[in-house]
Amino acid sequence: MAVWGMRFDLRNPSGDGTTERVQAALDMAQWADEHGFAVVIISEHHGSADGYNPSALLLASAMAARTRQVAISVSVVPAPLYDPLQLAEQIALLDHVAAGRASVVLGNGYVPSEFAMFDVPVARRGRLLEEAIETCFAAWTGEPFDYRGRTVTVRPTPATDPRRLLMVGGNSRPAADRAVRHGLRFMPSGQVGWDHFRAARAAAGKKDPGELYSGGTGFVHVAREPERAWEVVGPAALHESHAYGRWAEEAGQDTGWVRYPDLAALRAAGQYRVLTPDAMVAEATGFVSLHPLMGGLPVDEAWASLRLIETEVLPRL
Repeated sequence: MAVWGMRFDLRNPSGDGTTERVQAALDMAQWADEHGFAVVIISEHHGSADGYNPSALLLASAMAARTRQVAISVSVVPAPLYDPLQLAEQIALLDHVAAGRASVVLGNGYVPSEFAMFDVPVARRGRLLEEAIETCFAAWTGEPFDYRGRTVTVRPTPATDPRRLLMVGGNSRPAADRAVRHGLRFMPSGQVGWDHFRAARAAAGKKDPGELYSGGTGFVHVAREPERAWEVVGPAALHESHAYGRWAEEAGQDTGWVRYPDLAALRAAGQYRVLTPDAMVAEATGFVSLHPLMGGLPVDEAWASLRLIETEVLPRL
């Protein structure tokens, strides 16, 4: 049985129709909610030339207000780029807007240009993430606490247990250790990070979390004529792979993203796929993550795929 998710990052390399694309994302989140999807995932980056969503918490609140059942996952907030008190306030309010359906993954961040944009030293990112987590826990008691040498109080407090509301993201052993130390769930960017998490929990005498359950970074689009659809999907997929690949190179990290040299190489790798409705039905098992507006994919093409899933895929599962 398939578990369905949908994610959004609002990349828009053309720069045109931003309002239309944001409104389409909200409509699609509502569509996902109405069709029994398990989760909507919202991502965040800053200063991106293609308009990548810079405020995941804000978009998550808007989607939470348009939905009633689907879980809202903010993945990932680069916590070192935030004021910790404001971060605690915003997450708490999101929790109330979503009525307990939200979770927020806090990560170090990794793109050097984003740290330069906010004048934050990359070398301090681990300590700043620690401070953000500690501040959230202190703030959400509702009691006055010492913050950078002064006494502060944060309202509102979340309705949800902070250890269910917050998660830690990353792919390194320090990130996994941080999750275990704070008693938080872990969201790795790949199998290596999950292996670190299992090892860290074992070292701490905690229960094995089991195998990694993730939809990965793959993309699937449904069309009756896949070759025609590739004419539109191809440029968007190349843009996405090149953009993420540049960030990985800038950071000197292996994030799993490949800058495919051309469309033939991209298609051969199988990370991006266009399937007929019959093919989608045949392989729709496990976690199926849709990314309908991927890489600047036109809104009408994105809706065409979702409508085929609605009428020719979901009823047959």
